[in-house]
Amino acid sequence: MSDTSLVPVFDGHNDTLTHIRNAAPEDARSFLKQSSIGHVDLPRARAGGLAGGFFAIFTTSPGMSRIHRPLLDEDGEVVPGGWSVDLPPKLDRRTAYSYTVSVMSDLFRLVEESAGGIEVVRTASALTRCIEDGTFAVILHIEGAEAIDTRLETLDVFYEAGLRSLGPVWSRPNAFAHGVPFDFPRHPDTGPGLTRAGRRLVKRCNELGVMIDLSHLNAQGFWDVARISEAPLVATHSNAHALSATPRNLTDAQLDVVALSGGVVGLNYAVAFLRGDGKHDPETPLTEIARHARYIADLIGVRHVALGSDFDGAMIPGDLRDVTRLPMLLQALRDIGFSEDEVRAIAYRNWVRVLKATWGE
Repeated sequence: MSDTSLVPVFDGHNDTLTHIRNAAPEDARSFLKQSSIGHVDLPRARAGGLAGGFFAIFTTSPGMSRIHRPLLDEDGEVVPGGWSVDLPPKLDRRTAYSYTVSVMSDLFRLVEESAGGIEVVRTASALTRCIEDGTFAVILHIEGAEAIDTRLETLDVFYEAGLRSLGPVWSRPNAFAHGVPFDFPRHPDTGPGLTRAGRRLVKRCNELGVMIDLSHLNAQGFWDVARISEAPLVATHSNAHALSATPRNLTDAQLDVVALSGGVVGLNYAVAFLRGDGKHDPETPLTEIARHARYIADLIGVRHVALGSDFDGAMIPGDLRDVTRLPMLLQALRDIGFSEDEVRAIAYRNWVRVLKATWGE
């Protein structure tokens, strides 16, 4: 059981399952045992008040690299302070399907080994119960729909297995949509929107009750989902483009539409998506996360702000270090002027509200 004095936190995105599955032998660890490797495991989650979160399955591309190079403008001149990362090509569906099933198996075995300590939640009522009784709640999320066929038969199977959240894309293009590049500075309007298969995917997710994650989707894809979807609009791990001009963040116009839909934005702790200069600097203070929270809350209301760490998938502020220091982040929210009720809304209540609206009870 977690410390009952802690405010429970429900996290919109982590890459922990992928991080553990892909670890080199010298970095091998178990989610059930405390480790100094990575950001999240169950003992550290208990210590920091993490009640659960969206656990992403992300299939890497062969030879994938995140080497930064200078960003060039339209005239081929270097943009001062800018940077760019080459995106990998489309991923083979068989590779993605095989990997996704393997990581699902890892998760289900963890649940079995935890002897009731972990639950894959499939309903909003189950999520609420887990937060209340201290069972660690996992929402199964797939980041990038490469594992799903365009006839969507795999989607139905994954739903029966427990899938309740899906990001149509990671940043590389696929059969459903186009993602945003890892460039700075840049606007998220970077290419075409949903494909015909992508539009069918959105509609089928609505029918099933699978939450659609807009993080990584480009602007045209975002607006396509906004027109098609009948569910609240959600970006599980994105920030305010006005404060950090990476295309991974949302513009004010996008934030406005998220609010109109009753949706939510999970704040990403990645330092390059927080800073105004886009630098990958671990000395970035926690106040940068609070600054984005304050900006979005002032623009569209605190009920549309949540947390979406990107733990085990990004460089986070050094003072945060790992999940055990979540109370420090909540204090940073208080220090910037959020009331205790507002802190609890950001920490977990807004996620519960949106998932009830998306999944039903």
